[in-house]
Parts: sequence; structure tokens; C-alpha cells
Amino acid sequence: MSDGPQTQGAEEVEATPAPDPASSRQPADAVGDAPVQAPAEPAWEPAPAPPAGAPSAAGPRVSFGFNLAKIADQGEDADPIVRHGRELGLVAVFDGMGGAGGTVYETPDGPRTGAYLASRVARDVVEQRMVALLDPEWNLDGAAAAQDVQRSVRAALQERLAELKAPASGLRSRLLRALPTTMALAGLQRHEPGGDRWTCHLLWAGDSRVYAFQPGSGARQLTVDDIRDRGDAMANLREDSVVSNAMSADTEFTVHHRQVELTAPFLVIAATDGCFGYVPSPMHFEHLVLAALRDAPDTDRWSAAVQAAVGAVAGDDAAMATLGLGADHAGFQALFAQRTAELERHWIAPLDELDAELRTHERRLHELRAKRRERQAQLWAAYKPGYEEYL
Repeated sequence: MSDGPQTQGAEEVEATPAPDPASSRQPADAVGDAPVQAPAEPAWEPAPAPPAGAPSAAGPRVSFGFNLAKIADQGEDADPIVRHGRELGLVAVFDGMGGAGGTVYETPDGPRTGAYLASRVARDVVEQRMVALLDPEWNLDGAAAAQDVQRSVRAALQERLAELKAPASGLRSRLLRALPTTMALAGLQRHEPGGDRWTCHLLWAGDSRVYAFQPGSGARQLTVDDIRDRGDAMANLREDSVVSNAMSADTEFTVHHRQVELTAPFLVIAATDGCFGYVPSPMHFEHLVLAALRDAPDTDRWSAAVQAAVGAVAGDDAAMATLGLGADHAGFQALFAQRTAELERHWIAPLDELDAELRTHERRLHELRAKRRERQAQLWAAYKPGYEEYL
């Protein structure tokens, strides 16, 4: 897949899964206690997806994903995962950590950083494991799934590191890691066929995030940032804290798990910090997503508008995976119209007005300082001859 700016619609990411091996149905840590029969219909929709606007067996929904690289073919975020079926959903993002994983390795595709390689290895392993573990016929044991993913990713990263045959570095630093990456994932299971209630299993390591957007209440952060300085989301925008837990080949890490119950309609969004880390406030991130939804005539152009807004401010690679359940594009526009207006009236407009006022004062201060320097030079020129008379 390309690392340049791209949109992944459902038709690009809903590849037909590999046959479900019997072993994936047997371990106690992967399934419930009672034996189950294979589902009569595929759990995940095959590719290609139905044409835009066509009815879906999964009910009304929207989905898109994108991966924006600051430097073409060098982006350290992996392409996101966006998959859905009649009773299931899966979104995930992976952010290779360029600072800690800046070591460059020679590969058949040319030089690649450890961060670039790590995010892609983790993505492929996690998608394979979660497609095997998520099934409409049983309730996922989320804690066991987190341990499964943790073991699988660790083994895959260690195997990839061995394949690279990189010489051991003489430089030792707590900040350097071999093949480091973050992960933020949401796996969705519907409670009953055709129903509105969904269990959302959250798995993460690092500071990428999963959000739920709900009509009437707006954005809710569902994962907890793994950072050394534990401030809230606003403080994290002002302070560039060190990531305290991330996947890697040479250090211990934890894949966290928690679950929340959601009632459709809702949006679930997984995003790397390039999407939310360069806006003025968490409110502005919600507004970025919802204003783009309001103004876009279809989901493809909603995705394009979000990419344009993120690309205009981001100083890093940015990846996002979006899945909306319970409504189509027009339905979500209607459902979030009031929330978008409230955001603009109560949070965005007051902050933007103060920012504009601050920019005016900063410009005036810059002009005054320049004027003072000019006047000081003039006065010194007049004073200087007498002052230096005996020099």
C-alpha cells in the first residue's frame, strides 16, 4: 500500500478473510465456554463492497480510512484497519514511533526506519488475529484477546528484527527502541441480530486513541494515553510528553483492554496523534470531524474534507479509521447537525474569537517592538557624539 495521502473506502479494506482455522475456535482465551457452530454466513463482508448507496446486510452504516504521510513513501503510520460485517466491526490505527524507532534498516524496498516497519508488522498481525477472534456467535473475552494480540505482535516484531540482521548498536538509551509502534483498536459486536446495542472492545498501547461520537453528547475519548506525564487531553496538547508504553521488539509492553456499551447510531473513530495533536483543543478535533460531515454531500467527500483539515495543521503523519453504525451518510448529517451547531456556538466561536484577538495584539506588539528599535537607533545616533567625545 502507498504511504502517500489516500482514502480507503469500504471497498478497499473489506478483503475476504482467510478461512477460519479450527484452532482459532478452540482456545479458552479466544472464545466463550460453550462450543459453537460455524456461522451460516460470513462474519465479514467480502470484497468488493456494495456500490455506494446500495443496501447492506449490516444495516445502514458509513466507513472510511486514510493515511497521510508528510513525506511520500516514508510515512511511519500504517494504513488503518476498517472492516465490518452484519454483526461485527473493527477499526484500528498504528503509529510507528519515529523518535524512538529512528534506526534505519536496509530492506528489499530500500532503507526503512524501525518505526515504519513496526507499524506495518503490527497492523498485519493484529488484523489477522482480530478477524479470527471476533465472531458473531460468541462474546469476545476482551482481556484474553488483548493478551493474544500482545503475544502475537511481540513474536512478530522479534522475528522481523531477527530477519533484518542489524548489527547491535553501541548506543544505549532508554528512549531508543527496536521496531516501536503504538496501536489503538476498537472491535465491535452486536448484542443481538439486527439490534441497536453493541459491545465495543478497546485494545491499545501508546498514545493513539479511539473515540465514540454520539448524537447529542458528541465526542468521547475511550482509550487512555500511555504517557509519562498524565495530564488531561488539553494539557497533552501543550506538553509533548514521552510515551510510556508502546509495542516493540526489545522491551516489555502491555496491550490494555476495556469495554464500553454503545447504542446505535454512533461513530467509532481510531486516530493517530497526527489527527488530534495539532488542533487548538479537543473541542476543535470534534468540530473538525463534524463540520466536514455537515458540509460533505457523501462519505468520500467527507473523508477528503477531514484529510484536508488534518493536513493543513498536522506536523506529523496522520491515520484515521472511521466506522458509523445505525445510519447512512445523510442520516448522520441530520443526527449531528444540532451538536455541530452547539459546538460552534458554545466552544469553537469563543475560542476562535479570543485567538483572533490574541493574533491582533501579537501583531501590534511586533509592530511596537520594531518601532521602538527604530526610535532607539535614532535617539542613540543623536546622543552618541557627545557621549563618545573623549573616546
